[in-house]
Amino acid sequence: MGWDFLITSLVIVASPGTGVVVTLAAALSRGFRASAVAALGCTLGIVPHMLAAITGLAAVLHASALAFEVIRYAGVAYLLFMAWMTLRENGPLRVEPDAAPRSDGQVVLSAILVNLLNPKLSIFFFAFLPQFVAPETAGALARMTELSLVFMAMTLAVFLLYGAFAAAVRDRIVSRPAVMAWMRRSFAAAFALLGLRLALAER
Repeated sequence: MGWDFLITSLVIVASPGTGVVVTLAAALSRGFRASAVAALGCTLGIVPHMLAAITGLAAVLHASALAFEVIRYAGVAYLLFMAWMTLRENGPLRVEPDAAPRSDGQVVLSAILVNLLNPKLSIFFFAFLPQFVAPETAGALARMTELSLVFMAMTLAVFLLYGAFAAAVRDRIVSRPAVMAWMRRSFAAAFALLGLRLALAER
């Protein structure tokens, strides 16, 4: 495993995307534990894409325009739904002590869906990983699996750092209603922009 793979993966993982937004929202609304659960869910959401790339299903997805478009617009719809929910005062970014907290299962499921409904992640695994695995090398499948697990571990670690930082400044933010309202609108806009970017992205 070379430094080129590790550095490239770190840049991709650390770049703000839907998983980062979900993790930060969880940290600001419910603290570090919730952000850790969200980070775990986002990481688990990578598994289907990893398996698709390893088994060659990503090639089918890449070749089928209809399958790609169906999954892509399902992802767009879900991101817009997340934007709408975040704008609501009793949505995912709520901090009221009397509000019923979301269960760990709900947080994990929401985080998994964010990555599961992102067809670009499958294409990324299909196009990125093979560059670091020579097809004629014995054990190429095991090598691709190893690299995928390293990518997932990096994702979890980076997202936990994002969550820890957001949780550290949480008290300064949630005690100010005006700041929370601004944060709610910012996160909603982030989800909406990510959905728009996905809708407009070319294959």
